[in-house]
Parts: sequence; structure tokens; C-alpha cells
Amino acid sequence: MIEPVRPATLADGDLVALVSPSGPVRAARADAAVGVLTGWGLRTRLGEHALARNGYLAGTDEQRLADLNGAFADPEVRAVLCLRGGYGMQRIVDGLDLDAVRDDPKLVMGFSDITALHLALWQGARLATVHGPVAAQLDKGAQSPTALGAKTVLTSAVPVTVKADEAESTFRVRRPGRAEGVLLGGNLAMLASSVGTVHMPDLTGAILLIEDINEQPYRIDRMLTQLLRSGALSGLAGVAIGQFTDCDAEGEGPSAEDVLEERLGAAGVPVLGGLPIGHGDQHVAIGVGVPAVLDADAGTLTVQPVGRA
Repeated sequence: MIEPVRPATLADGDLVALVSPSGPVRAARADAAVGVLTGWGLRTRLGEHALARNGYLAGTDEQRLADLNGAFADPEVRAVLCLRGGYGMQRIVDGLDLDAVRDDPKLVMGFSDITALHLALWQGARLATVHGPVAAQLDKGAQSPTALGAKTVLTSAVPVTVKADEAESTFRVRRPGRAEGVLLGGNLAMLASSVGTVHMPDLTGAILLIEDINEQPYRIDRMLTQLLRSGALSGLAGVAIGQFTDCDAEGEGPSAEDVLEERLGAAGVPVLGGLPIGHGDQHVAIGVGVPAVLDADAGTLTVQPVGRA
């Protein structure tokens, strides 16, 4: 099993960079994130272009990349938190300063479109990162499960065990068995669109995490079929399924859960659905690029810490 690069956990007074490498974010939501993070005893710094807007992007490609690389290169910054997903990370991911990442590994957190960043940092630097809320979602409040889970992963070096939740629509998607491997993945659309690029990881022996939002069942079918046909899912150890939010079928036809069962059954590995990870009202932060154990019989996914104490 590949040994990941683990950054140090956050301590009181550490500086956190807030950047917007994808879609634009409202100032009020950035302010809410600052309030929660300072309440944790951290210092914050907004990227120069963090509140910029260029259509559906948070500024130009050059501006977004400059903020991101600037945060990676700043020795004072100990964590880089992405303010929002949306779209745009793939447009700049080839310009990442991976030398700076390797020289000074930092905690990185986000999800959804930020999956493209997680994949690039894993492929280019073997950096363990946090699949967790974008910082704007800290506007849910400091005591929300989303914020508390993020704080745990960022500030302590303890494993996280996520239990399948009957309230999640994907709960019934399950194939028995137990799997161990590095947890990789995130947003299904980002994974499918990474096929054929240098940032698509080798998933041999890995546990694949998938989640998504606003995707019709036929599109979920198309993305999973692409992954299967490309050979990307050959040699998987297991599949962890998070939240598939607002993915209901229009009219008659199979549900998203039907598609997940049928397509992932072809992989022939343990599958665990119902994990509260993704685009739900509240969601759990976990590490990616770190060892994990998926126990479909017990309904648990246990993930090793990203940070080192």
C-alpha cells in the first residue's frame, strides 16, 4: 500500500488560506467561514481574488491559479480551504505548483468540483487531503455536524468511522464483504471527466468513494459505464457510496440507486451505500489518499487520519 504524505494537523494560531479555485462565492458566506475558523483559534487570510466573479468562475483562470499556488508556496499557511465547488478546478489543475506542495505539505479541504484538486495532489505529490465541506458551508454554524466533523479532521490525528444511515437514499445499495485499501475519489462527474488525463489515479487495490448531485439516473449510468469501459474500476477493492442528492428520475425508469446497484455489481467487490458524505444538508469530512476499511456487513467505513500530530 502506498504511504501517503500527511501534513501536520492545525494548532491554535495557525494560518488558514481561503481560496476560490472554482465557482464564485458571496462575501457573506466567506465572512461566515472566517467567523467559524477564528472561533476555532485559527487565523484566516482570503486569497486576493477569492471574492472575484467571472461568469460561472471565481475570477479568471490566472487569478484563481495564482491564489491557489500562492497559498501552497506561503510557508506561514498551514491549510488551504476551498470556499466553493461549482466548476472551474479542472481548467487550472495542470498549472499547480507541485514542487511547492512537495516542499511544504499543507492540509487541503473541499469536495464536489474540488475532487479534481484532490486527484491532482494525490497523483502529483501523494498528498493526503480532506474530502469535506467547502469553507462557505461553515455558514451552517460552528455547532453543525458539518462544521464539527471538519474541525475533527483538520485539528486531530484520529481515525473517522462513518456509519451507513438509513435516512440516505443510497442506503439499500450494498454488496457484502470487507475491503481494505487507500480511499480515493469523490465526485462521480469529476472522476468520469478525469478518465484519459494524467490525474486519473490507478485504483488497483483502492476503495473508491463516489457521490454526486443533480444527475439524472441515465447520466449516472453513463459515467459509471465510462469508468467500467475505460478499465478504471478493474482491480478495485471496494466502493463507498455517499449522497446522491436530487438525482431522482424524471418520469418512469430506474432510480439512481437501481443504476448504482446494477453498474457497480459488475465490479464484483464489496459496496456500501448510505454514507452521509457529499451534497446532503449535513455531511461528514473524511480523508482521501489514506488507508481505509470498508465493512459492508457492519455498515461502516473507517478512515485513517489525514494529519499527523
